[in-house]
Parts: sequence; structure tokens; C-alpha cells
Amino acid sequence: SLPMCKTCWAAPSYNSCLFVKTFTLKTTSPMYAPLQNDTFIRACMRQATTHTPVWLMRQAGRYLPEYKATRAKAGSFMGLATNTDYATEVTLQPLERYKLDAAILFSDILTIPDAMGLGLSFALGEGPKFAHNVRDEAAVAKLAVPDMAKLRYVFDAVTSIRKALNGRVPLIGFSGSPWTLACYMVEGAGSDDYRLVKTMLYQRPDLMHKMLAINADSVAAYLNAQIEAGAQAVMIFDSWGGVLADAAFHEFSLAYTKRVLAQLERSHDGVVIPRLVFTKGGGLWLDAMGQLDCEVLGLDWTVNLGIARAQVGHKMALQGNLDPNVLFASASQVEAEAIKVLDSFGKPHTDTQSLGATHIFNLGHGISQFTPPENVEVLVDAVHAHSRKMRADAV
Repeated sequence: SLPMCKTCWAAPSYNSCLFVKTFTLKTTSPMYAPLQNDTFIRACMRQATTHTPVWLMRQAGRYLPEYKATRAKAGSFMGLATNTDYATEVTLQPLERYKLDAAILFSDILTIPDAMGLGLSFALGEGPKFAHNVRDEAAVAKLAVPDMAKLRYVFDAVTSIRKALNGRVPLIGFSGSPWTLACYMVEGAGSDDYRLVKTMLYQRPDLMHKMLAINADSVAAYLNAQIEAGAQAVMIFDSWGGVLADAAFHEFSLAYTKRVLAQLERSHDGVVIPRLVFTKGGGLWLDAMGQLDCEVLGLDWTVNLGIARAQVGHKMALQGNLDPNVLFASASQVEAEAIKVLDSFGKPHTDTQSLGATHIFNLGHGISQFTPPENVEVLVDAVHAHSRKMRADAV
């Protein structure tokens, strides 16, 4: 395993660690079964892999008939998410169908505000809603980092899923970003124009900063608790960072993502824990995001992977970025578009004695509930087959 030297921990993503050419990063905790497929973890740490790993945002969800059946038994989304057995079941469902290289915890990005007492609910076929909004000074004054015991159902699910995986693939934990949480907390639900949250941002930036600081510290505590429970990587979803003006993005989104990252555990039980950040619409700020202290940068479908690799791929792994709507095309077109994404990233890193530019295949945003399940199999198989061919051709 990688020696625990001060240089390692001080350098983002271990880029300057002198030991990586000699030692292999430890990827398995002694408390759990050894990882049978550590391709995702290795790619996160910019190590050479035999193929490009692939997983999908929202891979456990409404496009799968077995998920719908389990949700019907649970009675509601929150009934599903708060029940350890159901959450474990639906997390593993896509792995039974597809040769995915990672699992992601089945939960929601808004569990933290719910634990703050805002009253999260989901109506069938609709998005999340809060019973209480945060729109004035009095409401912001009531906010505090929630007692993590209120989120015990999430951590119990993480441990249960990790055990059920039995080392098959790594488990990713996640949270919404401080800014994305704030959007829902102020708006009370999804929004088309973000009028209410942006009004607060411009009219009362002091309130917005107070809320974001509490959110950031909450997200950090929440993700660290997921790591303690068994998550092998953690991801921050900045789903609505891209709706901000340039200066506002840096001040109200990126700054608080940095605050979260600075507090996250770098390892657990001697095992490295990769940190992933995804900002939908974040392509405008590649240079700034390339300075983040994380291992993986997720990209939406508007970004050219080759350009992103040239800009930031020497610092961190890149994840993405197929347009989710490609999955509604014919099987042959799904395969062709997957190959285009792999080719746009370029020649794979194959030197096992050094770090290099690595790619984790994913969609540019979450999978649609209307996606034909058979097309996901076509996608996963195409990524594995073509990425192996690219490595064979590179030798």
C-alpha cells in the first residue's frame, strides 16, 4: 500500500508523490471482502487500467422495471430510501443486469435539508418538494449542521450495500453541493428560472453566504460519515452550478465546494478515498475547476473531452460525458456515440509504473426514466470492448 507520507497528503491527487511508481494504492479495507474489480478506483487515482471503467449517474432508478416493482412495495420514494433492505436491493439491481464498474448509493441529494427539518417529500412522477422554505433572515437563523443521527438510515444503507456487494465493485457515496442544496432550500422545489434563490443571492448575499457555509459543513460531515460507513469514493453533485453568472459561480458555488473538499477524509482504514466533483454546465470554468483538490472532475455532454484533457487531465481524472438522450437511439447508434466519446478523450494511459490521464465513462447527466434498459447494456458493452481495443492498439 502507498506509504502515508506527508508529501502524499499535501499534494492534491497525489500528483507529486514519489512512491506511486513503486507502490500500488491500497484499495480494500480489511473489514470487507477484497475488491474483485478495482478499475474505477485505479482510474480515479490516474493509474493505468485494462479498460475504461463505466458507471451511470442515476443507474439505479426509474428506467428499470425491477426498480419500479420495489418502489411499489416501498410505497413511496422516501419509504424506499429510508429502508435499508430496499435501498440495498435497488442499488444492486443495475449490477445484476450490466457489467458496471461501480455502484452508487441509492439515496437523494436532498437528505441533508430534510435532516435540517425542512420536510422533504416526493409525489409520484414529480420532483422533490420541501414543506418549509428558507427565504428570509429568520429562516436562515434557524439553520444548523444537522445531527448526523437523523441520517442514520443513509449510513446503514451504505454499510449494507458494501457488504452485499462482497467486493464485486466499489461503492460511491454522494451529496448535493452546498449551492445545489441552497437552490432547493430557497425555491422549495425545482425551478425553471431560480428567481427566488438568485434574488436572495444578489439582494442579501450575507444570508446566502451563511446558508452556504452551514450547507458546506453539513455536506462534509455527511460524506465523512458515509466514508466511515463503507463508501469507497464520494461525489459532490453541483447540479445547478451552471445556472450562475461567472462571478457568482466562483463566489457562491465553487468556493463552497472547496470548503467541503478541504474537510473530507482522504483515506479510511488505510484505504484511499477518491473525491469526485460534477457541475452541470461547468464547462465554462474548466481552468478554475482544474485547481480543485479532488481526484475526479465530472463533465457534462457540452464539453469536449480532448480539450478538457489538455486543460486539466494532467491533474485529475475526467468523468463523462455521453448525452443521455443518445440512449433513445438505435443500438448501433448508441455504440457509435460511445466510441466517439472514448475517441474524443484520446489515447489511454497504459504505463503501469506512472500516473497519467485517465477517463471514467459516464453520462453527461443522469439517465432518463424513459431509457430503454436494453440500450444501457449496449452502451456498457461497447465502452468495455472499444476501450480494451484502444489499449491493445496503443501497445
